[in-house]
Amino acid sequence: MAEVTAALVKELRDKTGAGMMDCKRALGDSGGDIEVAVDWLRKKGLAAAAKKAGRVAAEGLVGVATADKAGAIVEVNSETDFVARNELFQALVRAVAELAVAGAGTLDALAAAPYPGSGRSVADEISEMVGRIGENLVLRRVERLSVGNGVVASYVHNSLAPGLGKIGVLVALESTADRDTLSGLGRQLAMHVAAANPQYLDRAAVPAAALERERDVLRGQAETSGKSVDIVERMVEGRLRKFYEDTVLLDQVYVIDGESRVGKVVEAAAKAAGTPIGVAGFVRFALGEGIDRSVTDFAAEVEAQLKH
Repeated sequence: MAEVTAALVKELRDKTGAGMMDCKRALGDSGGDIEVAVDWLRKKGLAAAAKKAGRVAAEGLVGVATADKAGAIVEVNSETDFVARNELFQALVRAVAELAVAGAGTLDALAAAPYPGSGRSVADEISEMVGRIGENLVLRRVERLSVGNGVVASYVHNSLAPGLGKIGVLVALESTADRDTLSGLGRQLAMHVAAANPQYLDRAAVPAAALERERDVLRGQAETSGKSVDIVERMVEGRLRKFYEDTVLLDQVYVIDGESRVGKVVEAAAKAAGTPIGVAGFVRFALGEGIDRSVTDFAAEVEAQLKH
């Protein structure tokens, strides 16, 4: 059994917002496993849905580019937000996104791709830019979407320049419908994805393990009602609808009108176009998501220095 340290308790508190003693008890009953402890707290009603660990730390830009029936999204990180407003850095991120949409859709392929007009690879150009800008720069990730027929639409929230910002989204629509119709629908869906942050395209895309974990948590919550097993299972299935509405794109309430389901919006658009429209995929990048920031206590740092 892992030792329940103060650091583990703090990590669990940061993830769930639960009280210190509840976190300590959860870790003790869970053998020090953070994820098991999160579920323990949720079953007891002591935590809301698990929060993402850590705080967003990375600065820089998300870049989006589309061409013909493809689109790509990249994230390039820097040390400070000032760099995001640097024209050299913006040009770099824009060029990297355009290379990705042209075919370099994996991180390794993109890093090795020739950087336009430099005689260097993208990786070497970024190294060169580090010296010119004076900050560490990192090509963190890339995703590329394409369709056989249709469009890949894009949206950048609070863009600093065309195709550049802090949140970028791609939505791929497979259809033979009119391109302008698809582009308009795709952009609105991309705006929805930026706001609602779905995790899965449809119910079939939810991993079995994630679904079973959610069922287990909901079952633990429902069992506190003292109802029979049959009623508990019905309660679980009913509450699963809320899970789908929160995480599955086609089940979410469309933020544009606040009442329709996204799936129904796509069906209505297909009916109006007179031909099927399918959402083939989506990608959403938020700058720095999932990267922890080391927080410095400036007052404590000064005090420590004065003691030496």
